[in-house]
Amino acid sequence: MTLDLEAKKVLLRKIPHGIFICTVREGDEINGFTASWVTQGSFAPPLVVMAVRSEGSSHGIIQRTNQFSLNVLRADQKELAAVFFKPQKGLGGRFEAAPYNFGENGLPLLEDAIGGIECNVVGNVANGDHTVFVAEVISAKLNADGDPLILSDTGWSYGG
Repeated sequence: MTLDLEAKKVLLRKIPHGIFICTVREGDEINGFTASWVTQGSFAPPLVVMAVRSEGSSHGIIQRTNQFSLNVLRADQKELAAVFFKPQKGLGGRFEAAPYNFGENGLPLLEDAIGGIECNVVGNVANGDHTVFVAEVISAKLNADGDPLILSDTGWSYGG
């Protein structure tokens, strides 16, 4: 049996995804990237699951610190998501377009997002070109509720 690559691509891209800015911190260095492979994994304890490209610089920071934050973007923040999409260092770069404060646990939380959660990694699976991190939500900050940015609303595709 062979895999129909075109059917696989179309069908996997039908899985709905939100768009988030994942931010990380290691010492004085901060970084962030646009994440779309994210889901809630458990109510108690509150867990999120996120797949991170293995080659990215934030991937190494997550592995070393076992922490990350997820910032939920508003439906009108496509341009902000684009700033964090291409690989680049965070210091002096993309965070100029995204003012932030440090959360209770020292991770960057964007001031203009719907809100953000800080997470401690409790497990991971490295397979393929991404690592799947399972993390417990340890703090949450709601700035202003609103409709979230969804990948299908951007015209972009990631996956397949």
